[in-house]
Amino acid sequence: MAIRFADIAARMDRLYEFDREPVAADKLQGGARFAALFAGEHVAATEFVIGAFFVLHGVTARDLLLGLLAGNALAVLSWTFLCAPIAVRTRLTLYWYLRRITGPGVATVYNIANAFLYCILAGAMISVAATALGLVFGIGVPGLGAVFPNSVGWVVLVLALGAAFTTVAILGFEKLSRFSQVVSPWIFLVFLAGAIAALPRLGVRPDLGNFAEVVTSKVWNGVAEAGQDAFGFWHVLFFAWSCNLAMHVGLSDLALFRYAKRWSYGLYSAFGMYSGHMLAWICSGIMVAAIGREMHPGLMAYEAVGWAGVAGVLLAGWTTANPTLYRAGLALQTATPNWPRWKVTLAAGALTTLLACFPVFFLKLLDYVALYGLILMPVGAVVFAEHWLFPLLGIEQYRAERRGRAFNWIALLVWAGTLAACFMMPFHLFFRWLPGYGIALAAYTGLSAARRSS
Repeated sequence: MAIRFADIAARMDRLYEFDREPVAADKLQGGARFAALFAGEHVAATEFVIGAFFVLHGVTARDLLLGLLAGNALAVLSWTFLCAPIAVRTRLTLYWYLRRITGPGVATVYNIANAFLYCILAGAMISVAATALGLVFGIGVPGLGAVFPNSVGWVVLVLALGAAFTTVAILGFEKLSRFSQVVSPWIFLVFLAGAIAALPRLGVRPDLGNFAEVVTSKVWNGVAEAGQDAFGFWHVLFFAWSCNLAMHVGLSDLALFRYAKRWSYGLYSAFGMYSGHMLAWICSGIMVAAIGREMHPGLMAYEAVGWAGVAGVLLAGWTTANPTLYRAGLALQTATPNWPRWKVTLAAGALTTLLACFPVFFLKLLDYVALYGLILMPVGAVVFAEHWLFPLLGIEQYRAERRGRAFNWIALLVWAGTLAACFMMPFHLFFRWLPGYGIALAAYTGLSAARRSS
């Protein structure tokens, strides 16, 4: 048994992902891989939750449609013009590039925080997938206000799913994209079929003559459920834009786009935004209205399309948790430099699975998604300023690396100061990141220029 385990470990060690150096030219991937990866990641189990929550928060049909069109367009542009150009120029992960800018001390603090936040997000995806399999095994799903697990069965189910999800994440970028390429088209069909099947339950006639009347009165009717804040157009727009803030504005998706042949591959993010963060959200809104606005992703899909819906929720969670765990493993690599990536990803998967046992993370998903993007956003502004603005302004780049500094104290101060400013802002959480980004960009550039002149 020991020999067999050693052989497996040796094979895992050979799963090299260019963790600490630029991706080689012969390993670059074509656009179809990125289209599949984004579609697979963003037509996801969490879409069952987010789309349903827009209904519970009383969004009107008009505000939802316009907000999603505009917000997702801004997200695509953020990937295309902020993230992808830096990725193809450096061919490095954010986690390793950050060491050049902030020094290993700040990079380690950031990467541990980043990995932990990603583990929570991936855990939410495992929890959502568990709501589907819970129907199969007769395991009850925690209620809307739950914080802790409600049964031993729930914990066992989550642990089993976490082990399966982590296994695929360990296999690396190419296997992730292939997995998404295979299952994402089918998952999208489950969303569409589920919404179509749910329409008669809401009273929509076969000729769709009363479709607009039904969806504006029974689905997106502008009436928030008890205990939920009322959302409007700007809430939808900013949430759609910032739903993946850490990945595009925060630049975590350097880990993916370092494999892209051209920066314009950022446009392939539209395959995820408009299939997942628009159509899938709309479909899940229809499905939750059809079951009386109960937050139960597995039940929503099952009531609409039966066991195909259960499988859809399960695979949607899988395709989304995989790249999230992959990013978490890469982030932790800088804090554990002597560990191979597979061991780090295994550790991240174990933490993720433990967190997934607590349903509060998917039941408070909207606030959590906005919060984790806000926390990581200032570091994206620091990297953007150092990469693009410093050469234009004649400010020394990579000062920490060149002078052997473990800490770029200006970067650390800007990160902490920006977050303090954001948390003191008097408006909704969804809106705080944009002024915060401007604060971080101006503060880091200004303080670095002042250091140069002193």
